[in-house]
Amino acid sequence: MTKAIMIQGAGSNVGKSMLVAGIARACVQRGLSVAPFKPQNMSNNAAVTADGGEIGRAQALQALACGLEPMIDMNPVLLKPETDIGAQVIVQGERFATLKARDYGKQKATLLPRVLESFYRLGKSRDLILIEGAGSPAEVNLRVGDIANMGFAEAANIPVALIGDIDRGGVIAQLVGTHAVLPGNDRARIKGFAVNKFRGDTTLFAEGMTMIAAATEWAPLGIIPWFGDAWKLPAEDVMDIASKTGGDIKIAVPRLNRIANFDDLDPLSATPGVSVAIIEAGRALPGDADLVIIPGSKSTISDLAHFRAQGWDIDLQAHMRRGGQVLGICGGYQMLGQQISDPDGIEGAPQTVAGLGLLDIQTVMKPQKRLARTQAIHLASGTDVSGYEIHIGETTGPDCSRAWLSIDGRAEGASSANGQIKGCYLHGLFSADAFRSAYLRDLDKPVADYDYGSSVEATLDALARHLETHMDLDQLLNLAEEI
Repeated sequence: MTKAIMIQGAGSNVGKSMLVAGIARACVQRGLSVAPFKPQNMSNNAAVTADGGEIGRAQALQALACGLEPMIDMNPVLLKPETDIGAQVIVQGERFATLKARDYGKQKATLLPRVLESFYRLGKSRDLILIEGAGSPAEVNLRVGDIANMGFAEAANIPVALIGDIDRGGVIAQLVGTHAVLPGNDRARIKGFAVNKFRGDTTLFAEGMTMIAAATEWAPLGIIPWFGDAWKLPAEDVMDIASKTGGDIKIAVPRLNRIANFDDLDPLSATPGVSVAIIEAGRALPGDADLVIIPGSKSTISDLAHFRAQGWDIDLQAHMRRGGQVLGICGGYQMLGQQISDPDGIEGAPQTVAGLGLLDIQTVMKPQKRLARTQAIHLASGTDVSGYEIHIGETTGPDCSRAWLSIDGRAEGASSANGQIKGCYLHGLFSADAFRSAYLRDLDKPVADYDYGSSVEATLDALARHLETHMDLDQLLNLAEEI
């Protein structure tokens, strides 16, 4: 018998992803077989699955919390924004189409059968499916054809627990207001609520919980204090990666408009003695950085124009004159070259643009996407690297003869003659502890060894304990229903 419950939020970024991960780990520790599920996610931070597709990175973290490999059925619809009005649509791990928001709205209902197919397939032989909503069910203007929140919950006949975020203020209005605007059938589907991100003495909000429960008739599931170690877990949104100061090794990362697969930064930010600064538009790249990382991008050509518009190309030249190093990953790697050609108009109109000219390479965009989990060797240190490739484009040129990684005997990446500038397509490479230490030591500053994987596991365990203490998980499990 498989049971399920859906965790929805009274708004975006209320902490749903982290709560699902923590609840999942707590339930696994109770001896349950658990799997995460998110019908529809919107994120350019994707993970490559064991079965050869891509899903949102939050679901990959939740899979880890469950002791599972990430699978495409855990996130059957993934929207990857390419412009302000359009996104690439990934369905069950594969590219389905690139659609404007209005056109996607017309397609959603046709995707529901595939979403349900993934859900029921995932539920086989599980004790519990923890489902994460997207955004808020209070967006009732989006209810018709919805597959992300109440539309899915209704189709699968799933109960809902609603989460409010007190850190933003107005949490009573968030929860009671959601109750007020929902149609009666959706309102009745919500069985319980919790308040997340409380700072201070939780007893001070006891009366608030009573007021919410009286107004909604939903079961109170707890006041969850702020979890201070959340930054140690991989972030789904780049806005959740706070700049960390104070380390001897200083890394600067320009925030691209369509930044993608920035999980490369998580292990660096977590490493003791390393500062990672996310540089927002309008700010100069800092003059004291040891390393500038140009991260991945979902729209390389437009992000290259954005990079130049901020004057970051000029800052980068000054950084190199001071002896600083540069690393481009995926889209950032492509930007470092002499030119980028898009003859088929994959990223917009067919065009060829000049790159930053820092590596003697050229990239041609091609429709076929390279999607693979990858084992590599760092040639300079001989250390193993685990990562993944998720890109379109083929890069060639003289500087590729100075590859600094090897994948099954195949040269990967490129570097300048003096080794100051490097690029590659491999994401997630800094998760490999020995490689990360070797790479950072090349910056001629001391760096502490750090077991990143063990830190993530320990943080998930701590999160599970946090929720066992402050959330009524027994009541939550009682609210779950058989599918």
